[in-house]
Amino acid sequence: MANITLHGTPIKTNGELPAVGGQAPDFHLVDGDLNDVNLATYAGKKKLLNIVPSLDTPTCATSTRKFNEFAKQHDDVVMLVISADLPFAQKRFCGAEGVDNVLPLSLMRTRAFAKDYGVLIEDGPLAGITARAVVVLDADNRVLHTELVPEIGDEPNYDAALAAL
Repeated sequence: MANITLHGTPIKTNGELPAVGGQAPDFHLVDGDLNDVNLATYAGKKKLLNIVPSLDTPTCATSTRKFNEFAKQHDDVVMLVISADLPFAQKRFCGAEGVDNVLPLSLMRTRAFAKDYGVLIEDGPLAGITARAVVVLDADNRVLHTELVPEIGDEPNYDAALAAL
């Protein structure tokens, strides 16, 4: 279990991020067309998982836009933004923000991803959704980099995540 804060107030996640050097857990998430997707959907590509509580917050929106800019020049990388938002809301956000190089994925059908990646918030006002984290995977789904952002309102370390790619 990891300890993070929300506006300075301690909250807990259900576990720890996958270990660097280890194999990433498979996942089952929902894309914008309501299709189930998993790691095999993005086989052969490096992946950056930008895990956020909700795209409807300033910090989540900022991180998604920043990773979208990087993705414009790196077609060998799949940038995934994973949140508890419904696919309809994710599509609206991406359309309004001009985000077209990041693929939004939803926890809509299950919280298994959040549990398996150790980012499910267990207490406080955000219980049931994800903490803010970044996980970078190579083309074989080996974990290259992880970051659990200690204060949920802070941005991740973009340079460290992008350097891992």
